Amino acid sequence: MTPEPQGGTARGLRRFFSDRDGNLVIGQFPNIPIIGWLVLMVAAALTPDPGVSAVLAFFSAAFLFTWAYLELAQGDSPFRRVLGAGALIYLVVSRLIS
Repeated sequence: MTPEPQGGTARGLRRFFSDRDGNLVIGQFPNIPIIGWLVLMVAAALTPDPGVSAVLAFFSAAFLFTWAYLELAQGDSPFRRVLGAGALIYLVVSRLIS
């Protein structure tokens, strides 16, 4: 069993990164939506054909959206929920300015 931090700030930070059972949860593997997003993003950047690149970029964004939604709705820790919300905001803003 891990000893509890003594300070209020340290306790708050630990809670922010922990699940309901007190386990530190920052990332989990395998994470299929993140792996799909990364693979398709790299493939889109390396593909010389603009049409194929656009399709790959679209599906890359779809994988990121899926991951972000799942984290926001079912994230194990507040950190993961905030990360999901940040990714959704990034997707919306990037689509609005492009």
